Amino acid sequence: MSRLIYGTRISLTVGVCAVLLALFFGGILGVLSGYFRGWIDTLIMRFCDILLSIPSILLAIAIVASLGSSLPNMILAIGLANIPIFARIIRASVMAVKEKQFIEAGKALGANNGLLIFKHILPNILSPVIVHSSMGVATAILSAVGLGFIGLGMEASVAEWGTMLNFGRGYIRTHPYLTIYPGIAIMLTILSFNLIGDGIRDAIDPKMREVSSYGHDHASQESTKVFSCEEEKLFWGGKRLCESK
Repeated sequence: MSRLIYGTRISLTVGVCAVLLALFFGGILGVLSGYFRGWIDTLIMRFCDILLSIPSILLAIAIVASLGSSLPNMILAIGLANIPIFARIIRASVMAVKEKQFIEAGKALGANNGLLIFKHILPNILSPVIVHSSMGVATAILSAVGLGFIGLGMEASVAEWGTMLNFGRGYIRTHPYLTIYPGIAIMLTILSFNLIGDGIRDAIDPKMREVSSYGHDHASQESTKVFSCEEEKLFWGGKRLCESK
């Protein structure tokens, strides 16, 4: 159990740091591509297309196999594999905000590109970035576990979930808990980050709030209408005088 708890620290460190690395460099590429467009956009997007054509886990395996198995190399490998994903998301958000009227008004007033990007565009693209980052942590943790399971993660002596699964599979018949407990920890952690991402999206996105509010109000109205009809039916001796639409 102590190794399982210690492995939580390593997996969370890899997941959070890899997402921060991908968010930083992917954010720079996405902002440059979405704001300036032209040949900069074409060059950056073709670079991202090349990286996206390679499965992220294979790219991470190639990087770790070249640099060696260690915690910084795992973070670097998983972070680099996720850079094009964040770059595309941020590019699309920047392009949408750039067409707003307040950006055009800022340009008309003489605001430079740096002021528009840092003061007006970046604050307005935080919502999708935060949501995808929380879900990206779950994906990064799963990638780290995969690297550890195939022997390209941490050293065998280090308590890491993927390494623990790899060690426990040899004793799955006699000591199944060696694989069951790390598997449950991985499942609950990934599920937690996915639920956090969904919750943040529902809290930030006004459209999701409107849908949720409409569904709650509609259900309340339907239940009230059915209850009123049932009361009327009992009062008039079984004759139903109201019709539900």
